[in-house]
Amino acid sequence: MSLEQQLVIEENFSKAFHKDSLRESLNSTDFEVYEKALKVLEFSKGDVVFDDGESPKGVYFIEKGTAKLSKSGVYGKDQILRFCKENDLIGYRSLLCGENFQAKAEAMTPMKVQFLPSDVFLHLLEVDSKLSYAMLQKIAYELGESANTVTFLAQKTVRERLAEILILLEQKLGTDPEGFIKISLTREEIANLIGTATESAIRLISEFKQDDLISVEGRNIKILNRDKLIKLGHVVI
Repeated sequence: MSLEQQLVIEENFSKAFHKDSLRESLNSTDFEVYEKALKVLEFSKGDVVFDDGESPKGVYFIEKGTAKLSKSGVYGKDQILRFCKENDLIGYRSLLCGENFQAKAEAMTPMKVQFLPSDVFLHLLEVDSKLSYAMLQKIAYELGESANTVTFLAQKTVRERLAEILILLEQKLGTDPEGFIKISLTREEIANLIGTATESAIRLISEFKQDDLISVEGRNIKILNRDKLIKLGHVVI
C-alpha cells in the first residue's frame, strides 16, 4: 500500500473517532454516555499501558506520544511488533476477539491517551456506521502489514531489512527539526526489529554510516540518502 493510501486510512479513522464527528453521528443519549465514559490518561516514558495476558477493559486512542507493542517469546525475550503514534488506536484487536491482550504496550515517550471502556466502544461500532467502516479499513490495512512482515523476515537479507525498517520508521513516525527519526532506539531494539543479533545490527549501522546512508548521534538516526536506502531495501513507497 502506498504512503498516500495509508495516510488516508489513518486520517479517516482519526476523523471518525474524533468527538466532533461522534457528536454529529450519535443521538444525544449515546453521545452523553460516550462523553461521560471517556477518560484522558497520561503515561511517562517506560510506563506499561497494558500488559500481555491482561483482560481488555477498553481501547486507547493516542493523542500524544509513541508506544511500543511487544510480545514475550518462548525464551522470555521481547519481540517488538510495531510502534504506534499520535492518532493510533491500540487495544482493540483483543477486545474485538474476546481474548486477553496478546502483547504489551509500553510508552516510548511521555504519552497522553483517550481511554474508552469496552462496552461504550463496542456500542459505538454498532450505532455509528462511519466509525465502523473506518475501523474495518484500519483492520484491513494492519492485516496487510502483518502479511508484509512475514515476507520481510523470511525473504530479505539482514542488510535489506535494516534499510527497509529505517525507511518505514521515518515514514511512520516522522522526523524532528534536525531530520532525526522521532524515536530513540537501543541497538538491541533495532536488532529485535530486523531479526538479528545485536552485534550484527551494530556492524550494519556502522557500515550504513560509513556509506553515508545515515547519520547517527547516540540512539538517534537520520537518513541521509533515502533513495539508496529504498533501493537497497526494495521498499515500495
